[in-house]
Amino acid sequence: MRFNSQDVPSYDFIIVGSGSAGSLLANRLSQDPKNRVLVIEAGGYNRNFWLKLPVGYFRTIYDDRFSRQFRTQPSEGTGGREIVWPRGRIVGGSSSINGLIFIRGQKEDYEDWQKLGALTWSYKNVLPYFRRLESYNGGENQYRGALGELGVSDLRNSDPFCSAWVQAAQEYGLPFNPDFNADTSFGVGSYQLSIKGRWRSSAASAFLKPALNRPNLTIKTKCHVTRVLFEDQMAVGVEWFDNGKTKRAKVNCEVILAAGALQSPQILQLSGIGAKKLLTKHKIPIVFDSPEVGENLQDHYQMRTIVKLKERKSLNNQIRNPFRLAQWGLQWLLNATGPLTVGAGQVGGGACTKYAKNGRPDIQFNVMPLSVDKPGMPLHKYAGFTASVWQCHPKSRGSLKINSSNPLEQPHIEANYFSDPTDRNVIVEGVKILREISNQSSFRDLWDVEIMPGLESKTDEQIWEQIRDNGGTVFHCVGTCRMGSDKSSVVDPELKVRGVTGLRVIDASVMPKITSANTNAPTLMIAEKGASMVLGSKLGASEEIDLG
Repeated sequence: MRFNSQDVPSYDFIIVGSGSAGSLLANRLSQDPKNRVLVIEAGGYNRNFWLKLPVGYFRTIYDDRFSRQFRTQPSEGTGGREIVWPRGRIVGGSSSINGLIFIRGQKEDYEDWQKLGALTWSYKNVLPYFRRLESYNGGENQYRGALGELGVSDLRNSDPFCSAWVQAAQEYGLPFNPDFNADTSFGVGSYQLSIKGRWRSSAASAFLKPALNRPNLTIKTKCHVTRVLFEDQMAVGVEWFDNGKTKRAKVNCEVILAAGALQSPQILQLSGIGAKKLLTKHKIPIVFDSPEVGENLQDHYQMRTIVKLKERKSLNNQIRNPFRLAQWGLQWLLNATGPLTVGAGQVGGGACTKYAKNGRPDIQFNVMPLSVDKPGMPLHKYAGFTASVWQCHPKSRGSLKINSSNPLEQPHIEANYFSDPTDRNVIVEGVKILREISNQSSFRDLWDVEIMPGLESKTDEQIWEQIRDNGGTVFHCVGTCRMGSDKSSVVDPELKVRGVTGLRVIDASVMPKITSANTNAPTLMIAEKGASMVLGSKLGASEEIDLG
């Protein structure tokens, strides 16, 4: 692709996407005033009040103004249902609409990455980058950082039913864990959230907003990237739609795809990097035959258990009381505490089923003193209490492929949940453990009816049928641009796209294997480490540089 027009702007770095990874990358790469950086975002600015209020994710996550609703293909593992995957289409990406839970996952997750060929991505390697990006209100120690930009806070809401559940889980046999981001994620306790002061600490507010006044950083919003431009096999620019017009920009150093696990592989395929058969079918000129682009798709599938509390004191009931709402508002305004500061889970933790190996948790719990069919819908009218479970290490793998050469058409997504029978066995055991916890003395007298899956579901097969028909995503899709040292991997351990030059992918799509818990914190870490690699390459350094 040769640029004939002198009017085409030129940048040192072009970042596609201003989500969790893109916002952090924009901050780090533009710190040097010599680097001219362009960020291209399909959505608009995140100025809506509900995008900033921590509990506001209930209103925003399925709102078409703020997220794009991708749909998976119906499958046997979901009872013939399609599952909707909302992904942030807003500055800050999914970090502007997610449930705020900040958890890195198990140390062994990163050891797995290293074993799978992601060299220099072991836990020892990645821990400094986790510490660098966070400002944890519990203070700095060997595991935690306090000097970063992203606000991370301990839970600021005390709920008696959640406390009773944590006690019941300990009676079941799980240890209390004061910090899931320290030595281990095993045990139960309170989740930490990406909050600073009264507000959500999104990647946009933490990393992008402070950098916007830099003259060397340009952001274009409501612009949909259509493809990366190549000259032979060198990335030389990016093309996008802006208000119906096609525009382009040249790049001097690198194009960085940070569009997420669904759209980064889609852009690669549209740009001519993907399976030869697929690209030929859609008449896309082949830049490099890379069959694994869009493969290795992974997600956490969650099943909820719901009980009806005897006392009408769950959030389901309290939210309908105007006096209680006023009280919550004052708590939030005066002390930055209370129910308006909660995320998608208040308490939970990691546990082992009978299938777990070496004492490594294979299930994760997520607990809230409310019940709802899905975020954005009205809470149930009864006094509901929800304890959910997902499998930490699903073996099932899906795929993503473009449906056509139209960049605005959503790709064909096969999630393939539970295609591996091990995944079914583990999550069934997880539901059974949740039932045992709810029957411990500290919690049993607080509820009277099991709503979901219902006591009529007694056998493993009956429990599985409920999981299949009523479970859903926890919004953790990753893995579609797998990082590895083998020639089949999409990107190498420095996140460079194989077969071409001047192009990297830096987002959740590079994970060779899904982390055991929520994926936002690992995605930020990938961006932090990736930024060091990019800057080190620009300086001609053989080692990653220290950003201080």
